[in-house]
Amino acid sequence: MKLTSCAAALAAAALLAPLTGAAGSPAAQAADARALPSVNMEATVKAAQIDPRRADDTLTPGAKSSVLLVEKALRDRKLLAAKWVDGYFGTTTVAAYAKYQKSLGYTGLAANGMPGKTSLAKLGAGRFKVTKTITPGAKVSSGGVIINTRTRNMLAEAKRLLGRKLVLDQGSYNPGGDPTSAGTHDGGGTVDISVKGMNAATRTAVVRALRKVGFAAWVRNPDQADWPWHIHAVAISDTDLSAQSQHQVGDYYLGLNGLAGRGPDDGPKVTIRTWEEYQRR
Repeated sequence: MKLTSCAAALAAAALLAPLTGAAGSPAAQAADARALPSVNMEATVKAAQIDPRRADDTLTPGAKSSVLLVEKALRDRKLLAAKWVDGYFGTTTVAAYAKYQKSLGYTGLAANGMPGKTSLAKLGAGRFKVTKTITPGAKVSSGGVIINTRTRNMLAEAKRLLGRKLVLDQGSYNPGGDPTSAGTHDGGGTVDISVKGMNAATRTAVVRALRKVGFAAWVRNPDQADWPWHIHAVAISDTDLSAQSQHQVGDYYLGLNGLAGRGPDDGPKVTIRTWEEYQRR
């Protein structure tokens, strides 16, 4: 039987639909995903650490467009007032994001107000795609303390740069383990390193190496508080950071020493990079 020209056209369209991306097909879904705007997770997490510590409303460079997308999604869920949709990931946005995380059933570190890979992807479903993701990785034992795999990899690279072993006095995920730590070790990404046998020059060299690979790091001494000499290091942009460690990272970016008095940074000057930025250098 000979098809009319109209029927032939319809038949051809039906045959071509799976290839050309009919609505709902895998090809169409992929095209839709490509068309979505992007949230750069690295930039967003950086802003969530720095912006709450600023004395003004200066935006974190490179983060505005991503933060705006996150804030609009929080606004549409009625977790953030419209006046705070400004590209500034300050304390109000952190609190709103924590409420969102709790609405997903998350608790503890998973609801710390820092955008995590999974929660960010859920917030962006149908709205935005997430690029440059960060994950802290699984918890592992290292030298008798617990850290996560991202921190372990960072420490391994610092050791390689130094050509010497680093001994951990305190690890991460240690809530209440050391009252002098003021909660910084309650989450992930934070360690204390022994300085036993190190002179001043070596201590400074260790801090420099830690900073190069993505830690906010400082030499701590007994004149500052009731603690022995040690090196305190916080993995920048670890999404498991405690609130206190988040604040220390923000202060580090702002040229401060990470202590309660918020004095000037007393460590060696290096270009501030996250672990991910260091790997791409």
